[in-house]
Amino acid sequence: MAGDDFRTIAEELAAAIEDGRLRPGDRLPPLRRFARQRRIAASTAHRVYRELARRGLTVGEVGRGTFVRTAPPPADPALAEPGGHRVDLELNLPVLPDQPALLAAGLGGLLQQGDALTAALHPAGAAGTPAARRTAAAHLARAGWAPDPGRLLFAGSGRQALAAAFAALAPPGTRLGVETLTFPVVKGIAARLGITLVPLAMDADGIVPGALRSAGPLRAVYLQPALHNPLGTTMPATRRFELAAELRALDLYAVEDAVYGFLRPDLAPLAALAPERTVLVDSLSKRLAPGLTLGFLVPPEGGAGPAFAAALRSGGWTASGFALAAAVRWLADGTATAVEEAKRADAAARRRIAADRLAGFRLRADPQSYHCWWELPDPWRADTFVAAAARRGIAVSPSGAFTAGPGHAPNAVRLALSAPPADVLAEALDVLAALARRAPEDAGAE
Repeated sequence: MAGDDFRTIAEELAAAIEDGRLRPGDRLPPLRRFARQRRIAASTAHRVYRELARRGLTVGEVGRGTFVRTAPPPADPALAEPGGHRVDLELNLPVLPDQPALLAAGLGGLLQQGDALTAALHPAGAAGTPAARRTAAAHLARAGWAPDPGRLLFAGSGRQALAAAFAALAPPGTRLGVETLTFPVVKGIAARLGITLVPLAMDADGIVPGALRSAGPLRAVYLQPALHNPLGTTMPATRRFELAAELRALDLYAVEDAVYGFLRPDLAPLAALAPERTVLVDSLSKRLAPGLTLGFLVPPEGGAGPAFAAALRSGGWTASGFALAAAVRWLADGTATAVEEAKRADAAARRRIAADRLAGFRLRADPQSYHCWWELPDPWRADTFVAAAARRGIAVSPSGAFTAGPGHAPNAVRLALSAPPADVLAEALDVLAALARRAPEDAGAE
């Protein structure tokens, strides 16, 4: 076969996962059998499976095989909760009921002012305008820290800001350190940029500082100190100080993902402790809504800003003029602040629901987190639990989706708490708790 033909087969399987022909928990054939079925070399079959894993579509467990980990909502209404609705505990989409009315007011003002609308229809550029930078910097400030408006850059989204940060810091072929459990999108960005991810050891407080030194040559490290995804935990101040010292000692840059930092405004970011070694990335996707987002990138002190601005431009990752103008209005008139305050209360309330409905199980998360990490009881395994939950119309994420390297994934799932109404969330967690208390063979026999 031609060198890239494995991608065609991988696309076929990805499409089958997307349209539901392959469902959560479905086991793919062993590699040799798959190769015989497809009449391809074993090495090609291995590349197909590796590509699916790289995209986060499958997860492999030693001695058990390769399993599908994602799928669309169940097509059979009998598999859904009463009312025929799928309960989404897989994606965090925190949009409050009264948000549209709040956001419409600011957007209406923009549409009614001819000069403002005319300006918003032009390209924004990575640096936006001085007024936009001042407004955004003031809004991103927390716990005594505020970014320098002169260094602040804008992207179309937080993911685009991450891509620009990686592109500026780590050329193709170089190595980027990440937590052993990390944001799945980072794996895709790194693969497309030709960057090798290096998993770094973690403990209950986050990355172990010594892991930076023992990992070998790194160009940078990506981490999430506040409300880590997927763990939902927050790095204590002592660990942040230790990491800041290690970054300086190793002359190493950190890319700090602060997208959930607004839920803990009492804690300063790592960028406050090592501003010359830290690239801070944030966005409005969680603060406001995924469909109304804007990315923020704060380069490290010391004149590196032009490299990050160039990465944003060359990647086509700069913000649009209209999105920037609308976001600045929401930041300036207090709308964003009001929404964020409401979301902090909402996140805390949902976290309490999870703690109550899953009492007795091993649950990890900051009290302010919109997601939590559930260490499943034996004999359950993450992928079989995900499949059993899907049969009940509840979508959750297996640990394998977040593992940064090869090896056995933890026996756990991530629960995203923000999407369903609170009463539906409580009911879904009751269903999952009852499921976890049963033997897998009994649960699958229904």
